[in-house]
Amino acid sequence: MSDATDLTNEALIAIRRHLHAHPELSLKEFETKAYLKGVIQAFDQTHISYREVESVPTALLVRIAGSAPQRTIGYRTDIDALPVTEATDLSFQSQNSGIMHACGHDMHMTVALGILNHFANHQPKDNLVFLFQPAEENFSGGERVYKSGALSDEFLPEEIYGLHDNPELASGVIATRLGTLFAGTTEIHVTFTGEGGHAAFPHRANDAIIAASAFVMQVQTIVSRRVDPIKGGVVTLGTFTAGTIGNVIAETAHIDGTIRGLQQDTIELIQGQVRQIAKGIGVTYGVTVDLELRQDGYLPVENNPDLTQQFITYMTQNENVDFQIVGPAMTGEDFGYLLSKIPGTMFWLGVESPYALHSSHLAPKETALEKGVQAMTGFLEWRMQQD
Repeated sequence: MSDATDLTNEALIAIRRHLHAHPELSLKEFETKAYLKGVIQAFDQTHISYREVESVPTALLVRIAGSAPQRTIGYRTDIDALPVTEATDLSFQSQNSGIMHACGHDMHMTVALGILNHFANHQPKDNLVFLFQPAEENFSGGERVYKSGALSDEFLPEEIYGLHDNPELASGVIATRLGTLFAGTTEIHVTFTGEGGHAAFPHRANDAIIAASAFVMQVQTIVSRRVDPIKGGVVTLGTFTAGTIGNVIAETAHIDGTIRGLQQDTIELIQGQVRQIAKGIGVTYGVTVDLELRQDGYLPVENNPDLTQQFITYMTQNENVDFQIVGPAMTGEDFGYLLSKIPGTMFWLGVESPYALHSSHLAPKETALEKGVQAMTGFLEWRMQQD
């Protein structure tokens, strides 16, 4: 066992601020990975080993060998940022123009480093595998890492945990629920192609805007008339692009949107309805409809019932943890893919901010860092004593 002390609150804050100032987009997190690895290599290396992922080069796996392992426990953190221009005016705000940790992944990484540091100093009973995962915001990094085969043999967790920060909860609050915590998501991308023409002669053209508008209106009936109201769902169309000038009938129109649902069968039902509507629009309006639905690894985040009940039991009984049971959220997370392969639990860490996730003003309270580390190291130590 090492005599080294765990990272102080001041050290955690310094790490978080460095990460916040140097955000990188999905699959481009090369400097982030190098920094993370450098921090970890300064820890006691007695029981630590590493694995790189050739097909996902910004991913990093770190294993701590247990003293008397009964199992291998995984912990995952995401490392990418968003294409958002920061507007916080913090002294350590983003130095990378147009890129920001607006979803709090800098907080996620720092908590993970704090947990890893603790167990580097105090060898765990069970094996621990930490996954520093790229591309949560785009490109389904969790699915990519899993399909690469990197989570195998001694690096294969038998259960896995991960957090997401929550600006609506008080700083340091731990929160989760049995069942689905986050929705699964599907991207909608659809292009309508008709025939352009002069505004004065509509009968000689085929207006793509009319067809696309009909698609918008019909899609909005899916949730209200096709989805079980007890289950619910969301279809949002966020962009509509068409035309170049007011006196020309548009030849093409393009729409982007999202599907969200708390159960995979609901998502698949909505997907099927969108396909049927797109097909019908093509026939009705005589246009070509090119529809792409992309779910990739963004499955519902379904917490394992047994492991999550153990998590809830520990957090509820720990007088040093402010724990809450929460309802499900329609936010998406590609941790859902990993949970479809490896049983585990995702939970919220409160960071108390008036601004929402993905806001250019998001400024999480750093007091949450130490509380998150302490809650999770305590849980893992307790978990390792369970049969």
